[in-house]
Amino acid sequence: MYTQNDLDEAVAAGAITPESATALRAYVDNQRSAPGADEEHFRLITGFNDIFVSVAAAILLFAVGFLGQSIGQSLGFHVDTDGPSPLAPAAIAATAWGLAMFFTARRRMALPSILLLLAFVGGVVAAVGFTGVIAVGEQRFDGPNDGGEVVAGMIAATAAAVGALAAFVHWKRFRVPITVAAGAASVAGIVVALLASAIGNVPALKDFLLGAVLLLGVGVFLYAMRWDSSDPARVTRRSDVAFWLHLLAAPMIVHPVFTLLGLNDGNATVGEGLTVVAIYVLLGVAALAIDRRALLVSALAYVLFALNELFRQFGAVSLNIALTALVIGSALLLLSAFWHQARAAVVEMLPGGLRSYLPATGSRAIPRPA
Repeated sequence: MYTQNDLDEAVAAGAITPESATALRAYVDNQRSAPGADEEHFRLITGFNDIFVSVAAAILLFAVGFLGQSIGQSLGFHVDTDGPSPLAPAAIAATAWGLAMFFTARRRMALPSILLLLAFVGGVVAAVGFTGVIAVGEQRFDGPNDGGEVVAGMIAATAAAVGALAAFVHWKRFRVPITVAAGAASVAGIVVALLASAIGNVPALKDFLLGAVLLLGVGVFLYAMRWDSSDPARVTRRSDVAFWLHLLAAPMIVHPVFTLLGLNDGNATVGEGLTVVAIYVLLGVAALAIDRRALLVSALAYVLFALNELFRQFGAVSLNIALTALVIGSALLLLSAFWHQARAAVVEMLPGGLRSYLPATGSRAIPRPA
């Protein structure tokens, strides 16, 4: 069995020509029943060794973090009396970078690269945040009117800014597709933290922040579309970058919308339930148009809850969960089975200028190199 990466290496070594590799990819894709671009390919694992290395790396990172926490405790460099020490996430970040030098830079293993990227950026953010808390003193956050919210917001913004810088450095060195999404999440964290610091502890703070997250989610979505539009056929790594950005943007859009509309307060009415279903249908149309399923997955929990409430209020109390799962599961499987036909119908209604930025429908795109 040959992987896309094997073909790329064979071309680089001169064993086969680029034209032969392209022809082979086209032939394999023509044997499949679905267009390659519509399958939303992205590299996650190339074999069980990816899972093996990821598990081993996770164990090692846990051990390093535990040792860092123990050293921090013995040195008195920790939050509160027995809180976390910045040395733990700092050790995790340093170890993740060192492991990435081999498993990402040399072996190009997908799943371990994702794990190590998240450990590196998350470790940097946590280390900076904990250090900031220790620097200003825990008592700074005790009083309700002593500006603790402002200080906390500034610390969070600083940690997010350093995290964004860490993601940028990691991207320049390793080019792991999920890194761009990690950087975008850090930038969004900067904005939210600064807003929380500026607004202060007011009753409407939650709504303000939800609105900000919604706007940031739209921004991330547009940024993802920029990456997608640069590769409509989805044959390069840019498509992977767009995939992770869409996966980040989807919950940033979906959660604030449903929360601000009061649709997830735990007591949905019939009208609210129908509103959730209507919004989910609109999200489905958008997902079909851009050929990204992340929007549907992100909103799935909300529509499951809404349908469950609808069936309960219509008297199907004992069967509400089963009926909800039956309806949603059947609908999603039906959509998956006829995804290409449904997408073709949606895209045909869009203006020609917009269609040129979207993956083609009905054509068999060449599978993307790994």
